[in-house]
This record gives sequence, C-alpha cells and structure tokens, in this order.
Amino acid sequence: MTGAPPVRVLVVEDEPIAAEAHRLYVDRTPGFTAVGVAGTGAQARQALTRQPVDLVLLDMHLPDAHGTDVVRWLRATGQDVDVLAVTSARELSTVRAAVSAGVVGYLLKPFTYPALRDRLTAYAAYRDRLAGTGDLDGQDDVDRVLGAVSTPRPAALPKGMSPQTLEAVVAALRGGTDTADGLSAAETAELIGASRITARRYLEHLADAGLATRSPRYGTAGRPEVGYRWR
Repeated sequence: MTGAPPVRVLVVEDEPIAAEAHRLYVDRTPGFTAVGVAGTGAQARQALTRQPVDLVLLDMHLPDAHGTDVVRWLRATGQDVDVLAVTSARELSTVRAAVSAGVVGYLLKPFTYPALRDRLTAYAAYRDRLAGTGDLDGQDDVDRVLGAVSTPRPAALPKGMSPQTLEAVVAALRGGTDTADGLSAAETAELIGASRITARRYLEHLADAGLATRSPRYGTAGRPEVGYRWR
C-alpha cells in the first residue's frame, strides 16, 4: 500500500482497555490509521455519519445494540464501508448473522497484535485486488480474493507454545477474575494440568501482549509471587 492513503479504521468496542488496545494495534500497522473509537452502536452510527471510514473493527456485543444491527444499518444507508468482526461471540447463530450481514472477516478475542495485523494486511491486499481493473483468470483467483480476509495465515505463537494450551490459560484467567490477587503461575498450572514453568510462560506471553495484568502478591509462608488477572 506504499503511496496510497491509509485505510481509515473506526474501532467499535465498549470495553475501554480493549478499545485502546485495538486502536494502538491499528496505528502500529503500516497503511492503517484509527480515526475514532465508539463504545456503543449509537456512537458508531454518529461517527460513521460525520467522517469517512473505510473499515470498522466491530464488537458484536454492544450495550445498546448487536453488532449485526450496525452492519445492517450500514448496508441500508448505502455506505461503502467494510466490517471486520472483532469479538468474543462464538455462537454459530452470531457468526451466521454476521456473515449474512456482510462482514469481511471474523476474529475471535482474545488475540495478540500479530493476529490482528495479519487480518489487516490481508484486508489491504483484498482492497487492492478489488480496486484493480480487468478480469480474473479463473476460479482460483476469485477464491483468493474472497478468502483473503476471512482465512489469512494464522499468526505464529512463540516457538514451543500451542494454541490449545493458550486457550486453557485464558479460560483459567477468565474464571479467576473474581480473585482479588489474580492467579499465580502455580495455581494456573494446577487448573490446566501443566507445570508451573509452562503456565508462567503463557501468562507472561498474555501479559506482554496486554491481555493480562501482573501484580505482586504473597503466597504461602509470605513468599512474594506474581498474580495475573485477565484484562
């Protein structure tokens, strides 16, 4: 996208910490700029009415509306704006509704910057291909264009880490959000059935990615240790 104007992105997310993280992720990606953040469906509609936007990063669960309602409003008003669903909604009914409404991709939370960066990079390639002229060579080219955003190459985890264990650690942290001091590496290890060293590596990965917080706490016999909490 060298020389082209940046893709203007509106972040629609009701959790302030997540919204700020997504905004920073967008601005870190070459060729993209965040033009605003909206925390509700109404704020999203206002932002889309008053300024040019190319792509919306849209949470499905908003305080005043479902994300698909925002997408349908966009289509009904004839705005040429693409939507990438960025949400924790895993229900098949939600996925079907989002696809039916016309989202260009669906990215599940939690994710790290490389996962979103790869989606945005794939979206940029998708835009470039559709902006061209002439004919496609055949079905393979059509499939590549239409599948560019929805099925990019997965972002690689650090060597030796698995998506399954990462999901287990995330589930443990989410389940421990009511714990004032968070979960220690030892407690997380017990919950997921892994070693303390393994659990700590994944916890540190999530903390470095801004998805978890670290805070000092005291364990058995007053020993200092680190507590991790899901953001």
